[in-house]
Parts: sequence; structure tokens; C-alpha cells
Amino acid sequence: MSLLIGTFTLGWILSLLALGVFISFRIFAFPDITVDGSVTLGASVAATLLVHRVSPPLASLAGFLAGMAAGACTGTLHTRFKINALLAGILVMTALYSVNLHIMGRSNLPLLSVNTLASQSERMGMKLTGGVTAFHVAGWEVSMRDAAVLAAIVFTVSLTGIVLYLFLRTNLGMAMRATGDNVLMVRALGVHDANMIVFGIAISNGLVALAGALLAQYQGFADVSMGIGMVVWGLASVIIGEALVGTNQLGLTLTGAVMGSILFRLLVAVALRWGLSPNDLKLITAVFVFFALIVPQFVRRRRLRSAHA
Repeated sequence: MSLLIGTFTLGWILSLLALGVFISFRIFAFPDITVDGSVTLGASVAATLLVHRVSPPLASLAGFLAGMAAGACTGTLHTRFKINALLAGILVMTALYSVNLHIMGRSNLPLLSVNTLASQSERMGMKLTGGVTAFHVAGWEVSMRDAAVLAAIVFTVSLTGIVLYLFLRTNLGMAMRATGDNVLMVRALGVHDANMIVFGIAISNGLVALAGALLAQYQGFADVSMGIGMVVWGLASVIIGEALVGTNQLGLTLTGAVMGSILFRLLVAVALRWGLSPNDLKLITAVFVFFALIVPQFVRRRRLRSAHA
């Protein structure tokens, strides 16, 4: 049961990563590789502040703002200096490696002895239940820490998703979405498309960095290499979510990204449970993404052939 709860917790945390990737890849069609660096940036900023006794919510917010700054740099390189979007993301991601090392002062920063969202949630859960440290669900023993952390993460991600949904329905949010759909139309309406792109990529990386901040607090450490391959994870979650939802409605699409992240984490956990080596985790991720990309195309072609027949 602890393994299942941990899988769901990681899936919910990384759903923020999926939401960020959804904004960059789906709304703006912007291949943003900054994601790999923004995850670590959010984790390193939050971890450093937590070590200096800053409260977990403020540390997580600082990680979000740091990610926004990184995304704004990528967007500025692309829009102001006319650098290819992919290359701009690679440049910022490469620079963030050194930035993260300077922020943490080392390659790995442990958080086992400081106040984090996980320890704070555990204390709150024990206080609400009168000091209960574990309870049983369907015959399985569940620790209060696991349950409390999962509840806190679900609440945080749900609140973030609702705020993002409401924002994308405002005039500014709809201008961002219109920029991704048709730049020429947006320019004709008097909207500065470059500013929309910079702001959108900033929000995208802010969500990614927030995922990194929560991930560091859940795992109990921040590592300079923890963001490697995260852009693939986010893209896979978005693709799986679209396959599950199969609609263009904004609310369902955002929900699908969250569902895709949780399902993708479950698939990885099952693969590891079957005896695959943890060293093959990135390989497993790449294989899942490969099938997530080609299966919808195969199904679409079969439907077209059937329709023509």
C-alpha cells in the first residue's frame, strides 16, 4: 500500500510538470527544453530556503517564481533575439546547471532535518486525528505520513489547476491561447504576440519549477541532476491525457494532463515491480513515450481506412 500511495503522490506532483509542458508544447507549440533545468531550479531554490528556516509554502512559491524567471529568459531569447525556440531552451537549460550548483552550494542538498511540506503535513494529520500514526484501509496499513502528504499534494495540485483554468479563461489567458493558434490574427487585433509568448513560457516553467520544489520536499533532497529527462515525462503525460480525454475542451484537457501523469507513473511503477532494474527507468520512460506517440497515429489511420472502405 505504501508503494501505491507513493506512486500516486509522485504522479500528482509531476502533474504540475505535465500542466507546464501542456502550456508550452500544446498552446504555443514551443519545444521548450528549459523544463529539465527548471525542475532542478525549483527544487534547489526551495531546498536552500528551507535549510535557512523559510516556511515550506513560501519556499515553494519562491521556486515557482524562479521557474518563471527561467522561462522568461527562454522566451526573451526566442522573441527578442530571434534564436530558435529549441536552441533557446537548450541555452537556458545549460546555464541553469551552473546556476543550480551556485544556489545549493553543492550537487546534493539533503532536507531530512528541516521543516518541509511532508513533515508539516504529517504533523497536521496527527493533530487532526489525535496522534494516530497509522490506520488500516481495506486490510492494508497506511502510515499517517503517506496519507497526509498525499492529501496535501492533491489539494495543492487541484488548487493550482483550478487557478490555471480560471486564468486561461480570462482576457489575458485567451490572448495567450489565441497567440498559439494564430499569430497573424492576434497581431491584427493589436496584441503583442512576443509578450504573450514570453509570459506563457514563464508560466509554463513556473509550474515545472513548482513541481520540482514539491518533489524535493517529498523525496527529502534536491539534486543537481534530478531534472534530466523530465521534459519527456511531461510530454508523455500530456499525450496519454489527450488519449484518455479525447476532447478540446480546456477543463477536460487540463484534467487529462493530470490523469496522464498519474497513469504514466503507475505504468512505470508496474514495470519496476515486474523486476526491471531502476537503472532502466529512463529507457522505460522513452519506450512508453514512443508507444504513446505512435499508437494514436495507428488508431487514427485504421479509422480513416475503415471510413474509406
